[in-house]
Amino acid sequence: MADRTGLADVAQKLAAGTGPVAVDAERASGFRYSQRAYLVQLRRAGAGTALIDPIPLGSDLHELDPVLTGPEWVLHAASQDLPCLAEVGLAPASLFDTELAGRLAGLPRVGLGPLVEQMLGLSLEKGHGAADWSRRPLPDDWLVYAALDVEVLAELRDVLAALLAEQGKLEWARQEFEAVRTAGPPPPRAEPWRRTSGIHKIRKPQALAAVRALWEARDRLAAERDIAPGRVLPDAAIVEAAVVAPTSSAALAVLPVFRGRAQRRLTPYWYAALAQAARLAPDELPKVTVPGDGPPPVARWADRDPAAAARLSAARAGIAAISAEWSIPAENLLQPDLLRRVCWSPPADGEIATALRAGGAREWQVELTAPVLADLARPVG
Repeated sequence: MADRTGLADVAQKLAAGTGPVAVDAERASGFRYSQRAYLVQLRRAGAGTALIDPIPLGSDLHELDPVLTGPEWVLHAASQDLPCLAEVGLAPASLFDTELAGRLAGLPRVGLGPLVEQMLGLSLEKGHGAADWSRRPLPDDWLVYAALDVEVLAELRDVLAALLAEQGKLEWARQEFEAVRTAGPPPPRAEPWRRTSGIHKIRKPQALAAVRALWEARDRLAAERDIAPGRVLPDAAIVEAAVVAPTSSAALAVLPVFRGRAQRRLTPYWYAALAQAARLAPDELPKVTVPGDGPPPVARWADRDPAAAARLSAARAGIAAISAEWSIPAENLLQPDLLRRVCWSPPADGEIATALRAGGAREWQVELTAPVLADLARPVG
């Protein structure tokens, strides 16, 4: 379906359906710069399955919003799809995440295919999840694959909900689903270029400035062309150019990747970025190490603060015991970063539960973990 008339028909059928709505979206990660949805799949009992192409509709599916606002959405790995669905005008009032449900239920494999096989005894077609969904027209076998992704989501939801209820975890799951639904987009990174693969090889400010300049030049070009940055210029090429520090376009053009036909036309563009970085004053160069807003790497704790290292070791053991008791992965019991922060700087007033809530822990997580972590607090006085 790729026109307004068809979209209105889908909305009418969904409105006449019953129960939750199974929802999925396909992006072109690894191929495109944007994370937009290139296909949206919907299924509801009594309405059947709809495959919607948002691109000819201007990535605007707001006509479906009134129909989809009321019923529960069933998604797999919801945090991956909610941002691109929001971009097309769709957001749930409540949701059930089958991947997260599988984690909380202690199931060993929580991919959609393994979950469906284990819980429903069915096999899903494989092979197109990492495909370039921006391709048009989409092949028929891709569309079959996309339709199957929502075919049994509602049934899977019911089985997992029953299992969670049997384990006494259904309310915990509801809290987790609501946290995912209301999380919103993550804040932008202060210096995203520092995540360039291989940057750990570089320890000089001038070379870091070159990485930053090439990364930013690549990002502009990738955004302009809507191509995944790694397809515009690989991280390895950025790091090599920064290490070699070529002093001319010709010297840059002889480096691997840059000597390729696709890059030769862009050599002046890349070299201009390097030349600009080379002209920076010392106080304009990036720092080799940047203090973070959290604790230092765990490997340094024993030297920096032995007491904190001991707290973390004890806390991890306590969390591991709870994990084993309830068959829940430790990272789902409490975010590892939050655990590290509390162990490095326990609240001065000893209120571990309050600190956990302030760090984003849900009530069920606080109830389970706060008693174990309470002994780590350092009350004043």
